[in-house]
Amino acid sequence: MLMTSSFSSLCRQAQAARMEKANQTSVKEFIIVGFPNLRLFKILFFLILMVIYVLTLMGNTLIIALVWRDCRLHSPMYWFLCNLSFSGFWFTTVILPKTMESIVSDNHMISFSSCITQTYFYFFLGTSEYILVAVMSFDRYIAICKPLHYPIIMSGQLTLQLVICTWMGAFASVLCPTILVSQLPFCGPNVINHFFCDIRPLLQLACVDTSLIERVNSTFASLVVLSSLFLTTVSYFYIIHTILHIPSAIGRQKTFSTCAAHITVASIFYSCSIFMYVLPKKLHSSDFYKLVAFLHTVITPLLNPFIYTLRNEKVQIVFKETLRQRTGNVSERF
Repeated sequence: MLMTSSFSSLCRQAQAARMEKANQTSVKEFIIVGFPNLRLFKILFFLILMVIYVLTLMGNTLIIALVWRDCRLHSPMYWFLCNLSFSGFWFTTVILPKTMESIVSDNHMISFSSCITQTYFYFFLGTSEYILVAVMSFDRYIAICKPLHYPIIMSGQLTLQLVICTWMGAFASVLCPTILVSQLPFCGPNVINHFFCDIRPLLQLACVDTSLIERVNSTFASLVVLSSLFLTTVSYFYIIHTILHIPSAIGRQKTFSTCAAHITVASIFYSCSIFMYVLPKKLHSSDFYKLVAFLHTVITPLLNPFIYTLRNEKVQIVFKETLRQRTGNVSERF
């Protein structure tokens, strides 16, 4: 009788545990708040985002096409730029289409799997950009500070290895935190006060203590951001030191112009990132955090191709020649 009672008690406990687990994982969809203050201007806001998205796709595609087709741009610097544009192309695509859809349809729902997928690719592509910015600064350091050794050091093999390591490193560094987040129980509420599935607002909705995952996420993020920032800063410290010792003013200006675009992009990129990571935890769902994230995820990928096109003389020459060729071909047809 005692054994029967104990067995029944164990069965009830197991059933209660299963029910509790089922209740904890009951959330299958999340609500993305977005920008509720702009609902009265949603059509205008949608059109602005549409223009930004189209320009971003066109700008980054143009950079990729120019580098791919013109042999004058077949050098390590432009191959890295091509990868940066490729990353920016998809980085924006991960966020903006869903945001624009929710604005037009007023459907702010996103499934659990779609949310986790968006989170992963957002951080995967963002991490690849951090690494690429650092790699490009190293490339400029070798080109300016060790110009005679540049063809030997930055060989085609090393360039390929750096690109492969960039994508593999970004893939591996983001995989572990994303898997940990995907295994968390979400039992409600399911409202994400953001315009996409960022990991920090998402962790606030979990039904368990997420301090360990937050530490893991912060460790990975700090390692990527700070190491990238350190390498970029050190590289440009030596670059600027070398430029200042060039006797000719024209030589200094010409040398500096070769890395001015990259300095501009890196400054914008790291400024937004530092703001996002130094903000107190309680502000991670605030409007200011969303504004900084908007600049980082939407505006920066838009500016990158235009900055490189406007500030890089060789890209300008190739672009103008390509435009003239296309215009001439169209004129001949008519």
